[in-house]
Amino acid sequence: MFSRLGNLIKGFFSLFISGIEKRNPEALLELEQENLRKQIANFNQGLATHAGLCERIMGQVRKLEAEQKDLRAKTAAHLRAGNKSAAGQYALRLQTIESQLEENRKQLEAAEGTYKNLVKARDVAVQTARAKIESLKGAINDMKMNQAMAEIHEMASGMITSIGGSGDTLNRLHEMVEEERTKAAGRARVAKDSIDMTDVNVQEAEMNALADQALADFAAREGISIEGTAPATPATRTMGTQSES
Repeated sequence: MFSRLGNLIKGFFSLFISGIEKRNPEALLELEQENLRKQIANFNQGLATHAGLCERIMGQVRKLEAEQKDLRAKTAAHLRAGNKSAAGQYALRLQTIESQLEENRKQLEAAEGTYKNLVKARDVAVQTARAKIESLKGAINDMKMNQAMAEIHEMASGMITSIGGSGDTLNRLHEMVEEERTKAAGRARVAKDSIDMTDVNVQEAEMNALADQALADFAAREGISIEGTAPATPATRTMGTQSES
């Protein structure tokens, strides 16, 4: 039972962590980059240890090569001098040294090959990991852009639905404005029809008659004929005035 309960708790934590990872992919990617740096550092430490082994074998090879050269010279010298016993001892040691030298050279060749393969494997692994990281960065940026575009489209769709819906604020405002405009037009028409134009028309007729009379008097004095009336001269007006006298 406790095992099942533990598995259930682990499942809940796994779901919780998975949700956090989905919401923060950059943090997860940064963590993987840090892990990659640590792995490279650890790998380089092992590579340095192996390189040290190669250097140690190489030093041993140089030492054996020097001993080989020395023993060969001593063996040849004693042999020429006729010291066969000493020459034989040096030849036996030379044989042992040459055997060790051959073995060390094989070990050095294998170690160098392993070192080169390890360096190549490291470089390939690092390049592959970095390519994946760069690809993930591009995918994360593309995901963010798509999410932003989706939010914008959803927002625009909501705005269109809200603005174009029936019974919204703009429709009610339009109805109120039209109603008030109609009322104002009706009031203006009623006020216009209520104006009494009788006195205005009488005053206008009187002013026109006085203007016509003044114009006729002026034309008579000046002897100017006005279209539609008989011409008058100043002399005729003067004679008429004298006769009356």
